[in-house]
Amino acid sequence: MPTLLSLGHGYTADHLARRLLAQGWTVIGTTRDPARLAGLETAGVEPFLWPGDLTPVLARASHVLASAAPQDAGDPFLAQARATLQAARPAWVGYLSTTAVYGDHGGAWVDEDTPVSPQSARAVQRVLAERQWLATGLPVHVFRLAGIYGPGRGPFRKVRDGTARCILKPGQVFSRIHVADIAETLLASIARPAPGRIYNVCDDDPAPPEDVLAHAARLLGLPEPPGIPYDQADMTPMARSFYAENKRVRNHRLRQELGVRLTYPSYRAGLAALLAAGD
Repeated sequence: MPTLLSLGHGYTADHLARRLLAQGWTVIGTTRDPARLAGLETAGVEPFLWPGDLTPVLARASHVLASAAPQDAGDPFLAQARATLQAARPAWVGYLSTTAVYGDHGGAWVDEDTPVSPQSARAVQRVLAERQWLATGLPVHVFRLAGIYGPGRGPFRKVRDGTARCILKPGQVFSRIHVADIAETLLASIARPAPGRIYNVCDDDPAPPEDVLAHAARLLGLPEPPGIPYDQADMTPMARSFYAENKRVRNHRLRQELGVRLTYPSYRAGLAALLAAGD
């Protein structure tokens, strides 16, 4: 029976788990929060409270997905259980990283051959964690995810309640990816493993953030959210760090090597589907 051990079971891993459970897999998900244990079990995921001894669950895991946020020292699971993970020898390991590792390119295109140039602290941590996983000798695949959206993570709530704001920074673009297309990419990699390979996971349509909000408003039949110049916007340090990086991300490798056909190749397709589903 194929079994996935999901290290740091969160939003993206949950969507992959639903697909795998429907195919008869066993999914074990770790969490630090005891309050989440019952919810994981209800969703069909076998819960595991971490930190804890991973040896018993790794003995059962044919596949491992690591998506926990890194720390200054890198990946938290490798920091505590590297030898245990290496001894387990799973058939496939996926590490969920971020396109933030490329840094700022002034709106130019980047691909997997573009050298990493992390600028934010979180991106520096991701680069370190990527390298740590790749150095384990395990069959590791790195997935650099663009901005994730999907059910419960779309723009519609803020547009409806009037709290959405268009941050205007001329020339700024972001790449995005629907969580369903991340799950599809991971499934394709499991079916066609290529240890050591790195994949950008993004759609075909990098776009200014204000365009996305304006389109969401049009779909709802509501006025376009007000615009605020970037230098006047009240933003969290995390949000401001996103705007410090400007690039378009190519996804050719996941198409050519994994054969992925995106269900939502643009934010327009993704938002329409979310709205139709009642998001």
